[in-house]
Amino acid sequence: MFPAVSLSPGMTAEKTIALHTLGCKLNFSETSTLGRMLEKEGFIRRDFEEKADIYVINTCSVTENADKECRQLVRRIQGQNEEAVIVITGCYAQLKPNEIATIPGVDLVLGAAEKFNIADHLRTYTKSDKATVCSCDIEDVNNFNAAYSVTDRTRTFLKVQDGCDYTCSFCTIPMARGKSRSNPIVNVLAQVNEIADQGVKEIVLTGVNLGDYGIINGERLTNFYNLCAELEQVEKIERFRISSIEPNLITPELIELVSVSRKFMPHFHIPLQSGSNTILGQMRRRYRRELYAERISLIKEKIPDCGIGVDVIVGFPGEGENEFKETVDFLHELEISYLHVFTYSERPNTKALDIKPIVPIHVRNERNKVLRNLSFMKSQYFKSAQMGKKRKVLFEHENRNGMMEGYTDNYIRISTPFREEWVNEIVEWTV
Repeated sequence: MFPAVSLSPGMTAEKTIALHTLGCKLNFSETSTLGRMLEKEGFIRRDFEEKADIYVINTCSVTENADKECRQLVRRIQGQNEEAVIVITGCYAQLKPNEIATIPGVDLVLGAAEKFNIADHLRTYTKSDKATVCSCDIEDVNNFNAAYSVTDRTRTFLKVQDGCDYTCSFCTIPMARGKSRSNPIVNVLAQVNEIADQGVKEIVLTGVNLGDYGIINGERLTNFYNLCAELEQVEKIERFRISSIEPNLITPELIELVSVSRKFMPHFHIPLQSGSNTILGQMRRRYRRELYAERISLIKEKIPDCGIGVDVIVGFPGEGENEFKETVDFLHELEISYLHVFTYSERPNTKALDIKPIVPIHVRNERNKVLRNLSFMKSQYFKSAQMGKKRKVLFEHENRNGMMEGYTDNYIRISTPFREEWVNEIVEWTV
C-alpha cells in the first residue's frame, strides 16, 4: 500500500477517489487514464455521485459555461463531504490557477504539466485553509502524455495528439494545452493492441488538432495520413473513427483512404465555425468557405453515405445579419448530417476581444436556435436518405428501460429492444 495521504486527522491509508470530466473527448480519455493510474497507486475508485475522500475535476475552458460548471461542482461536492479534498486540473486550471484557488472548497490546483503527476501530489498533500497551486508557463509544457478511455469496452477514445499551433482569435486552447505534439506511431500501435486485448471493438482517434498529428519532440516526423495507413493494417480492432479534424487538414489522400478502408468509419466531423469568409478571416481560420465546400463535395463523391458533422459558432464579433445569412445559406447548400452549434462567449486574452461590433447576447441566442433547427432538419434528411439501407451497428452495453443503443458506421444512432447477445457486437442493420 502507498503511504497515507495527509488529508485530515484520523483518516485511513486507503483513500477513496472520484473523478469527473468537463469538456471534450480528449479530456474524457485523460480522466479515464488518471483513474487507472490512481487505482494502480492504491486509491479506491468511487462514482462521482458517491461520498469520497478526494474529488478530481478535469476541467475545460472553451466556454464560460465550463467555468461556471466547475464552480457548481465544487459546491455540490462540499454538500456531499465537506471534509473531502477537491483537486482541479485541466484547461481551466492551466489558464486561471489563481482564480480557481480562490473558489471556496478547492484544495489543490494542478496545471497542464502536473496533471499526470497527480498521485505524487496526493501522496504528500496536507489539507490546509489555503489552496495549493502547482502550475507553470504553458511554453514549458512539451511532454506528450498518452491517454485513452475504457468504460463499457464498446468504444474507446484514444489520444494521439495534443496541443495546437494555430492562433484562432476566439480560442484559448493553445494557452491551455501548449504546442502541437504527438505520440509516435509505434507507441500508438502498442496502445491500440493493449486496448484490443480488453475487448474493445471501436477506437475513436482524438486530439486537440488531430489532423496536425506528426510533430514529435518539436519536429514533424510523420503525418495523420501515415498514422491512419498503419492503423488500417491492425487486425485486432474492427472499427476506427476520426474525431474532429480541420477542413484544411483533410487531404484528398485521407478521404481516399477512408473511402476504401475496411476499418475507418464513413464519418467525419469537420469544424466550419462560419460560412462567411469575412468572419472566417476575423476568426483567423486557415481556410475559406470555398475550400470547405470542396472537401464536403469530395467526401460525398467518394463516400456517398458518409455522415458529416459540422461545428458552427454564432454571434462572433462583427457577425451582422448579412454574415449570419451567409452562414445559414451555406449550410443549407452543404450535404451534411448534423450541426454542433456554439454560442460565442468572450474568453480572456483572445484577439477576438478587439473585434467590433459585439453581437448582443439575445441575438446570439436567437441565431443559435435558427441553426439548431437547421441541424434537426439536416439530421432528419440524412436519416431518411439512409432508410432501407443496410449498415453495420455497434451496440452498447447499457440497458435503458429495456432498450439498447448503438451507432451505424456512418453515425446514425439506433435504438432497439435490449438483447444481451448484441452487447459490444457489430450487427448488420436495416436503417
